[in-house]
Amino acid sequence: MAGGKLSARQKMINLMYLVFIAMMAMNMSKEVLSAFGLMEAKFASSNEATTERNETLLADLELKSEEKPEEFMIPASKAKEVSIASEKFYNYIETLKNDLLKKGEYAIDPETGKLPFEAMDKTDILDEAWFTGDRFTKKGDEVMANIMSYKSEVRKILGEDIKYSKALESFEDLFKTEKEPNKDGKKIEWLNYHFQGFPAIASYTKLTAMQNDVKVTEAGMMNLFLGNVLTDAVSLNKYQAIVLSDKSAFFAGEKFQGRVVIGKYAKVPPTGLSIGGQSIDLAEAIDSTGAARLDFNVGGVGEHEIDGKFTFLEDGKPLEIPIKGNYVVVPRPNSATISADKMNVVYRGVVNPMTISFAGVPDNKVSASGAGLKKGTGMGKYSMVPTSGREVAINVTATLDDGSKVSDKAIFRIKDIPKPAGQMAGKSFAKLPRNNVEIGKVDAVLLDFDFDLPLTVTGFKIKIPGQPSVTCAGNRLNGAAKGALRKAKRGAAIQIFDIKSRSNGPIIKPATPIVIELSN
Repeated sequence: MAGGKLSARQKMINLMYLVFIAMMAMNMSKEVLSAFGLMEAKFASSNEATTERNETLLADLELKSEEKPEEFMIPASKAKEVSIASEKFYNYIETLKNDLLKKGEYAIDPETGKLPFEAMDKTDILDEAWFTGDRFTKKGDEVMANIMSYKSEVRKILGEDIKYSKALESFEDLFKTEKEPNKDGKKIEWLNYHFQGFPAIASYTKLTAMQNDVKVTEAGMMNLFLGNVLTDAVSLNKYQAIVLSDKSAFFAGEKFQGRVVIGKYAKVPPTGLSIGGQSIDLAEAIDSTGAARLDFNVGGVGEHEIDGKFTFLEDGKPLEIPIKGNYVVVPRPNSATISADKMNVVYRGVVNPMTISFAGVPDNKVSASGAGLKKGTGMGKYSMVPTSGREVAINVTATLDDGSKVSDKAIFRIKDIPKPAGQMAGKSFAKLPRNNVEIGKVDAVLLDFDFDLPLTVTGFKIKIPGQPSVTCAGNRLNGAAKGALRKAKRGAAIQIFDIKSRSNGPIIKPATPIVIELSN
């Protein structure tokens, strides 16, 4: 602006503008720097007051540990460990602040007792000490290592105790060191984001604020160990109404039985889980609410108990919480119940297989009775051999889990074995050669009958046109029948009738006649 072929007057005017702008910037910077200084003073004052309170709380805990060692010995020990770790980190931050003052040649004014805030505008002190290009210097690595070491020590002190989970969450949030997005949206390292390129007073104030975080953490832990942090634990707004049924299945008409309790989900990881003596993999079983998903094969039909335990860590010791529950297994539906009206039929004299069950009730709690009914082998398997009468009733009684009984019954019609069909060469009406009829066998067959009931023909009659009927014993033509057959003309209709047969059980009606046309 002051160079080029400008006149001397114009160059002077331009130079005055530059000086004016610089003065405005200096005035603005002084106000900002002073504001940082005031903030630093407030943090420093708060740190002194918090330190005194923390010392009082720690002394109170140590006293309680002597009076009630079973209740406060472990918390007091943890409090002491937190105090030592916090003091160590606090003092380290103090060395960083002293180094910054020394390199910047800043000193406290003996008259005001304050630092020269408005003069602490250098940005290169920590930039040169902590950062080099895209990486940290050895000192920068040291700073991050001390922050991470403090976080690790506090995590180790609190451990996995359920009571300290929320305090640990707050602590992690307070000392987050993840990358932060800069003004361009690019994520940069936490140390660069908070300390690179800032005036010395801003960095000094941030270090004092970090010391304040340490003191606030220490105070929170002391109160936690003393049991003063109870609001979240006892507030009813944090609880839910949970329904616990006595069993997981009920029958229609049965009374619901269970309990309603006030509780909340423990969003903390357990250290162990077992069901029925079998250890469960926590990584797969625990969801985001702290609930455990159970996945196991159910038992047979009937009521079963769930027995297990949760294991948590509390006060440094394993705390076991029993798991008690039950569930009811009902038979899996694998077929539809379809019945045709008036088609409940059993056949007289044969073994009629039956399956009898009561929905939702195990087989050993179901009993059935009826004339000719017997229990078979297998779940729900029965057999019935009806004898006299036109109907038979089957009564079924089931015993429910509460000891009560329910019953039902079904009526079946009793029918006789149907009349068999007479056949020769597998047919009742056929055109056969004379010789085939002469040597053929007469059969009686129960067509479309679902029972395996073999029949043996014991006798029949044969009628050949123009000749008297011939009675034959057994299932083949005798000599007289064969002689009459030889006299029959081609195309003659031979009738075989009054076909009698027997079975291994019931009496069989005479079979229907056979009609044969001679083909030669």
